[in-house]
Amino acid sequence: MKKIALIGSSGAGKSTLSRELTEILSIPVYHLDQLNWRAGWEEVSRDEQIRLQDEIFEKDEWIIDGNYGGTLSKRMEEADTILFFDFPRLLCITRAAKRVMKYRNTVRPDMAEGCPEHFDLEFFKYIWKFPEQKTPHIINRLRELPSDKRVVHFRKPSDVERFLANLIKKQAQKK
Repeated sequence: MKKIALIGSSGAGKSTLSRELTEILSIPVYHLDQLNWRAGWEEVSRDEQIRLQDEIFEKDEWIIDGNYGGTLSKRMEEADTILFFDFPRLLCITRAAKRVMKYRNTVRPDMAEGCPEHFDLEFFKYIWKFPEQKTPHIINRLRELPSDKRVVHFRKPSDVERFLANLIKKQAQKK
């Protein structure tokens, strides 16, 4: 695992796992929320998103956390490992709401400066509709990937815990 893409619904735990992976693997992490937003919740252009991600793809190792469907196919192509969070919507909404409470009126560590944490109806709808509107497309794209790609499909938090425990064990054996 040298080029890792974490994808899935907001609130699923992508940023949390990406931070843990960077600690375990010593691979730099790039949060798309930091790259794709400017102060005041101004979204960068799609061309800028592509340019910024292309710069990351040139590196030997990276962890990229974020869904952003407009550039998802390219991340899947460039990654050697894709970690897909396919969690129930209520879990994702609960986690996103907890995150809002934790970072209320401040900027969370994986978000762009000048974008304080908030939770609005549009964001709620995005998470709620994710299983119907986004997951089928993601699963179809994952099925189309070449067999040399490692795809890990997390369906519940215990899947992530087991994955992390196995990774820590493998890293300890290397030392």
